Amino acid sequence: MQNQEMGSLGKFKPYFAAIFLQVGLAGMDILSKVALNQGMSNYALVVYRHAIATVVMAPFAAIIEKKVRPKMTISIFIKIMLLGLLEPVIDQNLYYVGMKYTTATFAAAMYNILPAITFLMAWIFRLEKVNFRSIRSHAKVIGTLATVAGAMVMTLMKGPVLELFWTKASINNHEAAAKNGTNFHDTLKGGLMISAGCFSYACFVILQAVTLKTYPAELSLTAWICLMGTLEGSVAALIMEKGNAAIWALKWDTKLLTAAYSGIVCSGLAYYIQGVVMKDRGPVFVTAFSPLCMVIVAIMSSFILAEQMFLGRVIGAIIIIGGLYFVLWGKGKEYKSQQQVEAAKLDIGTNSEDGSFDHQAIMIDTVDGECKHKTSTAENSSRGAKSVEKRDSIVV
Repeated sequence: MQNQEMGSLGKFKPYFAAIFLQVGLAGMDILSKVALNQGMSNYALVVYRHAIATVVMAPFAAIIEKKVRPKMTISIFIKIMLLGLLEPVIDQNLYYVGMKYTTATFAAAMYNILPAITFLMAWIFRLEKVNFRSIRSHAKVIGTLATVAGAMVMTLMKGPVLELFWTKASINNHEAAAKNGTNFHDTLKGGLMISAGCFSYACFVILQAVTLKTYPAELSLTAWICLMGTLEGSVAALIMEKGNAAIWALKWDTKLLTAAYSGIVCSGLAYYIQGVVMKDRGPVFVTAFSPLCMVIVAIMSSFILAEQMFLGRVIGAIIIIGGLYFVLWGKGKEYKSQQQVEAAKLDIGTNSEDGSFDHQAIMIDTVDGECKHKTSTAENSSRGAKSVEKRDSIVV
């Protein structure tokens, strides 16, 4: 009974891990928006974030993966350099600058094009299988499009303001929202930057999945990415800020809290958990949960940043959750089918080694999106032989 309970819990571990990632990223969005509004440089935030992540993750990688860490090669090191450039430097800086021009909720909403971009790139690089005659592939495609549509609804459709019990639709609240609002030009610039950062992050996820095949050490890869992000981010900060030493000043305030939280949770733990889940379920599964971040940010922003909740955001959130269900249903069916196929192949190898393969027939059918494994025992084969003898005797 305990083994069955542990097995059932193990099935949900990837889901819990992916949800944990989105909750952590939602907290980062809120803290980052506050720190950026207080004048913190996004370039300094990126450097401090990954420096903290490197200090935290490197000791664990050195001790835990000492015996299993593969040998570093030139090709792997080049991939790690690209990983440190794509997400820590390009993606995060563009995301933070885009957030400066917009709001935390808008930035999280725009980021929901990530599942569609990742799905398309994974398909191109053959990391994701798509069979248009299969129901599960239809579910993945429809679900991905639905998440993007829901994000667009949250972004473009406002509707009436919802007066929630923890917010008051008072005059002061409306004035604060007007002051914190953004004009069309800022929204456009911020949206373009966030979209470019989203594409960079999709490239990062695909490259991380490819790198893990030749360097299957998640903790070590995480430490390397954070280290390269720190070095490359420092170069970018020195170039963009032109020697402005004031950006590196830190005190015991929200800026330090943002750097520490983002580094430990959203860089160190996130890269590691993302790599572990990706090795088992693929890059599309990891990014499929990204729309949840926007829903969490919208709720948290109404509490912390006093951002108003609109009906359009609620409708978009419902569409996103529905699309996410379709994607996860399709991925779940696909994962179950792959496990059954592997089990069938293992049975074939076991029976061939035991010499009993002649007494067992195995049929695998994956055309309709499901895998069926049928076996006929020696008893059934003997019955078939007897029926054949009986028919032969009748003919004679």
